[in-house]
Amino acid sequence: MISKLVRYSLLLISVLTLGAFVAYMEFELYLDTPLPLISTMLLDVRPGSSMNQVSTQLAEQASLGRPRLFSLWARYHGYDTGLRAGEYELAVGMTPRAALAHIMSGRSVQYPVTFIEGNTTRQTLEALWLSSKLTITLQGKSDDEILTALESPYTSIEGVLYPDTYFYTAGDTDLSILRRSAGLMEAILTEEWNNRAPDLPYATPYEALIMASIIEKESGLNSEREQIAGVFVRRLRTGMRLQSDPTVIYGIGSSYDGNIRRVDLDTTTPYNTYRINGLPPTPIALAGRNALHAALHPTDDTALYFVARGDGGHQFSNTLEEHNAAVRQYLLNRSSPASQTP
Repeated sequence: MISKLVRYSLLLISVLTLGAFVAYMEFELYLDTPLPLISTMLLDVRPGSSMNQVSTQLAEQASLGRPRLFSLWARYHGYDTGLRAGEYELAVGMTPRAALAHIMSGRSVQYPVTFIEGNTTRQTLEALWLSSKLTITLQGKSDDEILTALESPYTSIEGVLYPDTYFYTAGDTDLSILRRSAGLMEAILTEEWNNRAPDLPYATPYEALIMASIIEKESGLNSEREQIAGVFVRRLRTGMRLQSDPTVIYGIGSSYDGNIRRVDLDTTTPYNTYRINGLPPTPIALAGRNALHAALHPTDDTALYFVARGDGGHQFSNTLEEHNAAVRQYLLNRSSPASQTP
């Protein structure tokens, strides 16, 4: 016969086993029960945070129950060694188990910032510095100081950034985004330069970038950018001045009030292509791939002039006589100057 001691021992083991099983099932239910969130929230995991700290944050901000037990369970499974800083979006219906898996994935919230084609670099920087989630390190720095931070080979900051949408996480620096943008511009410019049309009047990729920035400002229609490039390339080849209004406006700087006056066209500046020969010394804006491609693949026709029609496109002319007629048709009845090459 089994002694009473053995029976009691077996009974105790059974009770403990059953209790452990019930506790396990209860904890599994706890892990898979949605957090009591009424709306999506952001959990900001700071650099160096421990699992105890994350569990406390979840308890305070997402009403997670049993944070210490949750932390013990997470550490037992080794989750405390893979925490990555960032902001994590916790959705309504997310369970404690799913919340931790999301945090461990490192898929933190990404914020966009867009660099716009045709904007100057300073306009781009001012817009970038309005991003509240960025760590700003370059505001107040001179152009030369920013170029040094970018380790850029250029002597002007204008045009070195590539217009695109960049994503960053909270706490990223403005410098990190600018380095990505400058690197992308260099890569795309190199690619386009290596696939350029033959016999172009550019000595370096930088000169092509300058031309691309002018094309970017002259027209927003991709369909005619290569035509505009063709006009400017033929002018460079024949020794004609570019006579591009956007370059004049860039040279005027902050005093530009929306109108180009005769005195502006008559005043010699490094950017007044009515007064100087060839290209200006630097780009005048951020140029996108379409403008870069156009600068390096101009049309092979005979137009030497163009004037804005007022509908977003341009009228191209082969002779000055044709151009003057187009100017009379499209410009003289307008109250403000349009982009044109007289």
